[in-house]
Amino acid sequence: MFTRKRIVIALGGNALGNTLPEQMVAVKTTAKALCDLIEEGHQVVVVHGNGPQVGMINNAMSALSREDENQPNTPLSVCVAMSQAYIGYDLQNALREELRIRGFVRTPVVTVVTQVRVDPNDPAFENPSKPIGKFLTKEEADHQAQAYGHIMKEDAGRGYRRVVASPKPVEIVEQDAINSLVDANKIVICCGGGGIPVVLNGHHLKGASAVIDKDFASCLLAKELDADMLIILTAVEKVAVNFGKENEEWLDDLTVDDAKKYIAEGQFAPGSMLPKVQAAVDFANSKKGRTAMITLLEKAKDGIQGKTGTIIHL
Repeated sequence: MFTRKRIVIALGGNALGNTLPEQMVAVKTTAKALCDLIEEGHQVVVVHGNGPQVGMINNAMSALSREDENQPNTPLSVCVAMSQAYIGYDLQNALREELRIRGFVRTPVVTVVTQVRVDPNDPAFENPSKPIGKFLTKEEADHQAQAYGHIMKEDAGRGYRRVVASPKPVEIVEQDAINSLVDANKIVICCGGGGIPVVLNGHHLKGASAVIDKDFASCLLAKELDADMLIILTAVEKVAVNFGKENEEWLDDLTVDDAKKYIAEGQFAPGSMLPKVQAAVDFANSKKGRTAMITLLEKAKDGIQGKTGTIIHL
């Protein structure tokens, strides 16, 4: 018998493209995949990444400050807020259009500009590791490090990118508002880019120079919403162990205990598959009956039906 699920979906970077024109095209494909689940009767809450976008905004604002000495440098937290708004704008319009094509004319879609509180003493601030912005050559990266003081690291053989702190999310500030919208059957886009990172200073929320991993933010959101399922959509159909080796194995089913063992063995690449598996394990382990899935965007519907993807469970 069909059971309607409350599902938090974490969209990977491939769902949005790398430029404004690419994003306009990509969100239409993304909307189709999400609407497949909505049409099946599931309650969907959407979280998206913002790696290329927040880097692009940060670069643009840095260029403005260099051109006009009266323009101060824009904090990274403000860049995250900008990315949430413009990605949400494209995504909610694409969802609205696709829903209406399918006959859903009264299904409101809303983007919540979302702050996520982090611990100012999180050790991540001492070891920046989250890549943002476009891939650069070594010469370009060296120039950016020297000119702007950015920390640059080589990223999986694909080039160099700026890295910033990636602290763990502690609290979703707008959680009550998100709960109310979801309970009222609105389709909510929130915690974009992992949320706007803030630290609490008395009653004041101060922006932090960081980017929160959207998979960890999605996990926290899913737990707070009492979701049935967390779906992390990425560039591969399933999770693999011994990835890229002769004994590579693609996994259909993964228990929390086995996943923890593989994590301890170093089977998953940091900054890539590792946080996805960690977030999936955290959610699946948080309450009996909760499951997580990792798969391709276009395979989300098949994954829900048990035809593909990697399911993580107790």
